Amino acid sequence: MSPDLLARAPGPLLRLRERAERLGERLPALLVEAERVASTVAQGVHGRRRTGTGETFWQFRLYQPGDDARSIDWRQSARATQHHFVREQEWEAAESVWIWCDRSPSMRYRSPAVAETKEDRGLLLTIALAVLLLRAGERVAPLGTGDPPRGGRFGLDALCRGLAMPASDATLPPVLRLPRHARLVLISDFLAPVDRWREIMGRYTGLGLRAAVLQITDPAEEELPFEGRILFEGPEREGRHLIGNVREVRSRYRRLFAAHRDDLRRLCLSRGWRFATHRTDRTAAAGLLTLYQMLAPSAVD
Repeated sequence: MSPDLLARAPGPLLRLRERAERLGERLPALLVEAERVASTVAQGVHGRRRTGTGETFWQFRLYQPGDDARSIDWRQSARATQHHFVREQEWEAAESVWIWCDRSPSMRYRSPAVAETKEDRGLLLTIALAVLLLRAGERVAPLGTGDPPRGGRFGLDALCRGLAMPASDATLPPVLRLPRHARLVLISDFLAPVDRWREIMGRYTGLGLRAAVLQITDPAEEELPFEGRILFEGPEREGRHLIGNVREVRSRYRRLFAAHRDDLRRLCLSRGWRFATHRTDRTAAAGLLTLYQMLAPSAVD
């Protein structure tokens, strides 16, 4: 966009452009930090192994009714007196993972006690997770940009380009027709009403998708540590509310916040999705490890 056109651009478009430029300036530093965080976590995990077709041995397990008799490892079974053992191979097919990081106004909040906004932490975790997944041979794509999943360094470059695009103020992710059995990662503060999330999750569940859901919060949002008379202003046009004595409402606020989180957790579990939380006063490595473990296969996958 030329300077003249940019000067004549409508207010919302100009603000989006400015946000994209600021993010573009931060991306190199975010990428360096993401690589560092990913390397730290990678030392404590051993890949995303699962049973399936492949040539690499994974483990032995006890034979179960219904198993193909040809899968029995007779040499291993001969070492036992009463049991037959099945030899399992590691699943080697690359999986596609779409990642959505909420960049709505509420994600730009940062209390004085922490060093970064929820948006910055979400973007850092998005890039770091992509680094880990790509190292594991899988493909990634940012949800909503139209880019297909890619592997290797091209996948990371495409993800960063997608994150550098002007972000909308949408609180909820788009619902797109993704390949069946793809993986979806949703990173947000999830402060929108649960009913709105129920609709989004229901539509994705209908597509047969599995998902990892990470709620990022600022510690002040959970604890309401303020004192005295405070004017609160919603970042997404919720209006203003003056509270004469915050201490008097703190206990009720915390109960309501916990109830909202419990509703989200139950909503995810009812759909077979995995749910976890992360606070911005915790290390980014802890959040990344949580995300990576949620994407690991389970016995029911």
